[in-house]
Amino acid sequence: MKLPFTVLSLLICYIGVSYVNSLAVMSVDLGSEWMKVGIVSPGVPMEIALNKESKRKTPAVISFRDNTRLFGEDAQSIGVRFPKLAFSYLLDLLGKSIDHPIVQLYKQRFPYYDIIEDAERKTISFKIDEETTFSVEELVAQLLGKAREFAETGAQQPIKECVLTVPGFFNQVERKALLQAAELAGLKVLQLINDYTAVALNFGIFRSKTFNETAQYVIFYDMGASSTTATLVSYQTVKAKDKPYVEINPQASILGVGFDRTLGGLEMQIRLRNYLATKFNNMKKTQNDVFKNDRAMAKLFKEAGRLKNVLSANAEHIAQIENLLDEQDFKLKITREEMEELFTDLFERVGKPVEQALKAAHLTIDVVSQVVLVGAGTRVPKIQEYIKKAVGQELSKNLNTDEAAAMGAVYKAADLSTGFKVAKFITKDAVLYPIQVTFERNAEDGVKQVKRTLFGLMNPYPQKKIITFNKHTTDFSFNVNYADLNHLTEEELKNLGNTQISKYDLKGVAEVLNKNVGDNVETKGIKAHFAMDDSGVLNFVNAELVVEKTVLPSDEEEGTLSKLGSTFSKLFGGEEKSAEEKPTEPPSEEKRSEETSDEKLVEDKEEPKEKAAPTATSNETSKQSTEKIKEAKPKIITLKEPIVSAELQLGIPILNKKQLEKSVEKISALDAIDREINRRSTALNNLESFVIDMQNKLEEEEYKEATTAEEREKISMACSRTSDWIYDEGSDANAETYEKKIEELMELTKDVLARVFEHKERPEALNALNSLLNHSSNFLLSAKNATKDNPDRDIFTDVEVETLEKIIKETEEWKDKMVKEQEATPKNEPVKLSIKSMMDKMGALDREVKYLLNKAKLWKPKKVEKPVKEEEIPVAEEQQPDKEEKNTTENIEIDTNEENDEVQSSKSEDSDTDSHSEL
Repeated sequence: MKLPFTVLSLLICYIGVSYVNSLAVMSVDLGSEWMKVGIVSPGVPMEIALNKESKRKTPAVISFRDNTRLFGEDAQSIGVRFPKLAFSYLLDLLGKSIDHPIVQLYKQRFPYYDIIEDAERKTISFKIDEETTFSVEELVAQLLGKAREFAETGAQQPIKECVLTVPGFFNQVERKALLQAAELAGLKVLQLINDYTAVALNFGIFRSKTFNETAQYVIFYDMGASSTTATLVSYQTVKAKDKPYVEINPQASILGVGFDRTLGGLEMQIRLRNYLATKFNNMKKTQNDVFKNDRAMAKLFKEAGRLKNVLSANAEHIAQIENLLDEQDFKLKITREEMEELFTDLFERVGKPVEQALKAAHLTIDVVSQVVLVGAGTRVPKIQEYIKKAVGQELSKNLNTDEAAAMGAVYKAADLSTGFKVAKFITKDAVLYPIQVTFERNAEDGVKQVKRTLFGLMNPYPQKKIITFNKHTTDFSFNVNYADLNHLTEEELKNLGNTQISKYDLKGVAEVLNKNVGDNVETKGIKAHFAMDDSGVLNFVNAELVVEKTVLPSDEEEGTLSKLGSTFSKLFGGEEKSAEEKPTEPPSEEKRSEETSDEKLVEDKEEPKEKAAPTATSNETSKQSTEKIKEAKPKIITLKEPIVSAELQLGIPILNKKQLEKSVEKISALDAIDREINRRSTALNNLESFVIDMQNKLEEEEYKEATTAEEREKISMACSRTSDWIYDEGSDANAETYEKKIEELMELTKDVLARVFEHKERPEALNALNSLLNHSSNFLLSAKNATKDNPDRDIFTDVEVETLEKIIKETEEWKDKMVKEQEATPKNEPVKLSIKSMMDKMGALDREVKYLLNKAKLWKPKKVEKPVKEEEIPVAEEQQPDKEEKNTTENIEIDTNEENDEVQSSKSEDSDTDSHSEL
C-alpha cells in the first residue's frame, strides 16, 4: 500500500511511542460453559472483548497436548478427539474436596478424567501424565489469563484490574479459591460480584430514570449450564447519608435468593447424551459398548448439546454422527416431546428457586412487576412454561441473557477504578449463608457452648460487626461457622460442604487485663471485629480489650510544662486533652457497627453522659476558679489494647505462600512456551509471506526497472531456496532460525526495496519541497518590508532577512541540480536525489522560517509619545515645583492615550500575522 508523504513523515517522527499509565479495566463473567469478557478503556465505551475468532463469548475449555496449550474452540476440538486432555466445567470444582457431592457428580458425568486428591490440601487435581498435574485453581487461573489477553487486545493496552462474577451461592472457601486463581493470573480483583447482582445492575442502569422512592420489585430467573438462580431485587432511589448535601441515587437491593446448584443445561445435555448412547447400543451395529469408549461419548456429548439447542426452536431434528464407534455411523430422528420426557423431574424443580426467593424476602409474588429471563437454559420452551406457571405472569425477555452479567460487572469495574467516572448506582447484596460465633463458657452446671449470630440470613453487605466477650480472663478461643441453615434443602446442605469456617485463638489475655486494672478503670470486654467486604468474603479485623478510665482533674497532677502547654492550647483555640488519653475510633462508626450486630454477649451499658463544666469569667477571683475546678466532674476516656490472635482455617485451606509460588512458576513456564510457539508461528508466517511477496514483486514493472537482471536472478534463486527449505528440512526449525532467514533475505533485497521506495515517493516529496520553497519566497517578500527601512514595521534585521534569502537560494539551486542528476541516472542504479536529503533541506528551511514567524508574533510597535507644545517648554533652567506636577499629570494623560494607540497597533499586527499565515 502506498503511503502519502505526510503520513510517512508522521510515522518517522512518532516511532517509538508506547503506552504508559494504563487505565483500562475489565470484567470476566466466567461461567461453567462460557466465558465473556467486558472492557472499558479511555475513549472506548464499555464493550465486550472479542476473541481471536471475533466472537463475543468463548468456551471455558483448556486443553494440553504435545506440549501445546489451547483454549476455547481449539480446545473443544481437542476434547472431541482426546477427551482426557481437555478440561471444562471447572468453576463448579473450586474449593471442594474429592469426596464432595459436586465432585462425585462431575466424575460420574465425565468418567474419562483422571482426578486425584491433593495430599496437602485434600482438594482435587487433574492428572495429565505421570509428571504433570493441575489444581482447579491453576486451570481457572489460565482461563482468566486468556480472558486478560482478549481484553488487552481489545483495549490495546495492558490491563491489571478486573471485576469477576461469581455464583451467589458460593461459600467462603469457594470465593477465596477464585480470588487465588485471579492472583495466579496476575490480576488485581477490585471485587467479586455475584452474577445476579451484576445482571440487576445492568438491568437498572438503563432504567434508572424510571425509579423513584417507591420500591419496584423484579425477579431475575437465571438458568445456566450448571445451576439455576431466582433473585428478587428491589429498585428505588435513596438519599446519600454521608454527604453534606442532598444527593439522590438509584439503588438495587437483593432481597431474596433461591437456587438449585445442579439444575441447568448441563444436566439436560448429559441425559440426552446417555439417551443417544443407549439408542446406538440398541442398534447393535457393533459388539462394543459405546459407554466404554471415551472418544465416542465425547462425540455424543457434543451432538447432544447441538440437538438441545435446535429442539428448543424446532419440533424435531436428526442427530447424526459419522464414525461414532468402530467406523459405524449414527443417525436418529429425535422429537422435542422425546427430549422433554427425559427432563420430567427437572421441570418439577423449576419453580422452587422462585418460592425460596420470595420466602427469603418475606414477600408475595403479587408485588413483583417483572420476571426477567437470564441464561441460555431459559430458552427451552418447556422451562419457560414452568417458570410462567410458578410466577403467574408473563415473562420478560428484554435482556441480553449472554452478556448482561459481563456488562454489569464491567460497569462496576469502571466505578471502582480510579481512571473513570460513571453515574452512581448503588448495589446492596445480601448474605445467603448465616454466620455465627461459637465458644465455650464456664457455667455452674459445667462448660456451656454459646452461639451468637454474626451475620443473619439476607443481611446486607459490605458491613462490619463486633462481638464482645466480657467473661474471659485468660486465653480462650472461638469458632466461626455457618449458622441456621434450615432454609436450605437437604441436597443443598450437602453441596455447601463443611460448615466450619475458622477458629481463632486469643493469647495474652491475662497480661493485657492485668495492665489495665485499678479503681478508676472499668473493663468493657474484649471486642472481636469482623468485616464482610464487597466480595462477600468474611475477614477477621482484630481483637482488642476496651476499658474506660476515669481521670480526676487536679492542679497537683498538672506540672509546669503541662500548664504552659495548656495555656498555648487555649490561646490557639485547641482543646485540653489528658496525657493518658489515646486516639480512638470515631464513636459513631463503632456504635453503628455494634448496633448492626444481631446479638452480643453483653448488653450495651449506657455510658455516663458528661455535663459541660462551668466556664470561669475574667472577673472571677483565683479562689472561685479553684473551687470550680474542684467541683468539675471526672472525665472518662476510652482505651483500647490490642490482643494477639491466631487464625486457623477449617475445611479446605487456601494455597499457602509456597504453593502459590510453585503454581506461579508452573503457569509462567506454560506462558513462556506459548510465547515461543507464537513467536515461531509468527516468524514462519513472516518468512513465507516475504518469500511469496518478493517473488511476485520481481514480476512487476517498477521492480524490473529498479533492478538489474543479475539482481533479479540472485534474489529469485534465494527465495526459491528458502521456499524449498521451509517445506523440507526447515519445517521443524525454531523461531530464531526463521528470523535469521528473514534477516538474510532483507539484507539481500534492501537496496532494491529502497530504490523502489525512493522512485515511488520522490514525486510527492518534490511537491512538498516546491511548496515549502514557494511559501518561503512569499514570506521573504513580506520580511523585506519589515526591516529598519520601514520604521513602522521594524521587525527583522538585515542579517536575518539575508540569511533566509541565502537558504532559499541555496535550496533552489541544490534542488535543480539534484533533479537533473537524478533524471540522468538509470532507475536500477543508486539514487542521487534521496527523500532523506530532501527532508533535511526542508527541515533547515522550515526552522529558519519558523524562527522569523515567531519573532513577528512577539513583536510590538514602539510607543509614540505625544509632541510637547512650545509654550509648555519651560524657559528657566530650574523648573518650579508646580510645573513639575503639571508635567507629571500630562505624562499620565499621554500614557493613557498611548494605551489606545497600543490597541490599534495590536490590531494592525494581528492582520499582518494573518497575512503571514496565508503565505
